[in-house]
Amino acid sequence: MSKRMMLTVLLVFVAGAAAPIAALGQPSPKADWQVQWERTVEGAKREGKVSVIGPVGPDRRDVLVQPFQQKYGITVDYLADRGSGIAPRVTSERGAGQYLWDVMVHGTPIGLVSLIPGGMIDPMEPALILPEVKEPKNWRGGALEFVDPGRRFLVMAPSQRGTLFINPTAVKPDEIKSYKDLLNPKWKGKIVMDDPRNVGPGQATFTFFYLHPDLGPDFIRALAKQEPLVLKDFGQELDSIIKGKHLVLIGVSDIIAEERMKKGLPVTIIDPRQLKEGSDINPGAGGLALFNRAPHPNAAKVYINWLLTKDGQTGFARVNGYISARLDVPTDHSPWRGPIPGSIKTYTKEVIDLQDKIVALVKEALGQ
Repeated sequence: MSKRMMLTVLLVFVAGAAAPIAALGQPSPKADWQVQWERTVEGAKREGKVSVIGPVGPDRRDVLVQPFQQKYGITVDYLADRGSGIAPRVTSERGAGQYLWDVMVHGTPIGLVSLIPGGMIDPMEPALILPEVKEPKNWRGGALEFVDPGRRFLVMAPSQRGTLFINPTAVKPDEIKSYKDLLNPKWKGKIVMDDPRNVGPGQATFTFFYLHPDLGPDFIRALAKQEPLVLKDFGQELDSIIKGKHLVLIGVSDIIAEERMKKGLPVTIIDPRQLKEGSDINPGAGGLALFNRAPHPNAAKVYINWLLTKDGQTGFARVNGYISARLDVPTDHSPWRGPIPGSIKTYTKEVIDLQDKIVALVKEALGQ
């Protein structure tokens, strides 16, 4: 081989080797989801804020606002509302041509009864971007759980629910081992309850009573004969047992009850595991929805994806006392809330469709 040919071969070899060597210094191309995420975050920052409707309570507000603002520098415009006030508000606003809200974090009845039939929320999955959020194995049952066929209302925290509350200085927790124990004459006139005729924890509790094969309508009628005091304010309901006016409270928000407990006030949630009939599974205010015609569409997507990450769910679950549907989120803060296999779910469409019938029975038993 001539020197000229040898030189040509050497140059070709060196040139061929140089390409992969140079390539080693180049960044690898971004995955499609990364490109989409970065664009969405940039758009969200231009929008500047996200408008969220969520549950009442300062701790619950803080966990849904502060971590997100700190992470992304995007303001959260937060409205705290009890469930019964949300649908009338949004319906009225939209009737006036105002589309003010991006995201809702609340209970499933609002979605199933009002928001979905009213065409107010979009399918959730097109808004999900982060792989850890979309990965089925990260979620209980191997999939994200939606309460509707259109996959618009997501369940974040299906948890065992507290249904009975006492003042431990007046009542021993082991005095009540079955809901039927409340039919004992000694409890007559000493029971207070959250109004089961309205959407809320009282109605969820009476829905559980109605559906349980060992309780049912006859139990509801018998309980009504115990002359319970029916209230519509969580604070008043809890004060009633804290101050000793009543001995047993049925169906208050267990989250609000735990806030009182943290302050050292005499309130105890009876562990559903000690009750013969247990309790129902319900996400409480742990449902998630994306409003259509959202004023801040990019910020809404960023917020939803953030809330469904491990970090977002860990904070949300711990503050609320919930058990997240994410399997990698700790449960040590409320071990009694871990879903008990076979428990009645009081948040499905099939159950919500029974609400008119259940409320009619409750009004018959308790009065209008």
